[in-house]
Amino acid sequence: MSLVAIGACYLDTILTTPHYPGEDEKLRASNICRRRGGNCPNTLEVLQQLVAHGSSPAELSLNLVAVLPARSSAASQQIQAAFEPHVRMDHCIYRDELTEPASSYIFKSQASGSRTIVNYNELPEMNVDEFVKIAEALGSNDSWFHFEGRIPEVTLSCIHYLREQFPAVKISVEVEKPERPGLQQLAKEADVVFYSKVWAQGNGYHSAEQCIREQSSLTGKASLLCCTWGEYGAVALETATKELIHQPAYTAADFKIVDTIGAGDSFNAGMLYALLCRKDEWDLSQKLEFANRVAGLKVSQEGFAGLGRALD
Repeated sequence: MSLVAIGACYLDTILTTPHYPGEDEKLRASNICRRRGGNCPNTLEVLQQLVAHGSSPAELSLNLVAVLPARSSAASQQIQAAFEPHVRMDHCIYRDELTEPASSYIFKSQASGSRTIVNYNELPEMNVDEFVKIAEALGSNDSWFHFEGRIPEVTLSCIHYLREQFPAVKISVEVEKPERPGLQQLAKEADVVFYSKVWAQGNGYHSAEQCIREQSSLTGKASLLCCTWGEYGAVALETATKELIHQPAYTAADFKIVDTIGAGDSFNAGMLYALLCRKDEWDLSQKLEFANRVAGLKVSQEGFAGLGRALD
């Protein structure tokens, strides 16, 4: 089995500040952290740990499809060194005329706990023809394709191509940003949908349960719908059985929130691991509880290292 994750890959610079700076304010940061980011790369970083740490007999090949600057650029070399050999990058799209990666500058306010993100990206996005060549090279191979939900019109064409040419593959989609039109159309075509709290609230839903129940009538191809809701935890629905499960957010005696960046990506990694590597071994309640555990452990620490311990 192979999992192919398609999404943007960023290099993040994270500044921790006493409060969010006002306009024209000079402010000293208490900490700086630089790391590779992006929804799908974050999910793969966690997944590779779970696969390596787990005892499941299922073998899972991990592949990243992202647009990167020139292969020889320092950024691409850094990203490649961080992933290979556990995550294959030979299907990434390299823009040889450019050297700057997609970048995020993140301000973490200690006063409010909020994070403010400024993105920079001059890399031309993947087009449908590029994806078709990648999909043909990969073949069906009992594959699972996971889409960030980025550039919905392109992603929708990519999903239609997979449905026509490789009908046996499974497709999951992230529905995250409420200001991004076209995500509802992607949800209608997917087997598994991951909804964010901000998308649900931005579309008028007042709870994870309401979002999932109402979305289930709009997503006829989906077998599983998931919605995360911060400290409340997450809700999942198996459409075949209409079984709706709520699991509270992970907590522990000494638990405290340290770093929420990538919590949703970690949840997705936990659920994808459960679906691909544990299949019938765990029921839906166990899968959801595990995904919450992975996300909770992520929130309780800086970065993504050591999240394979969720399986202990």
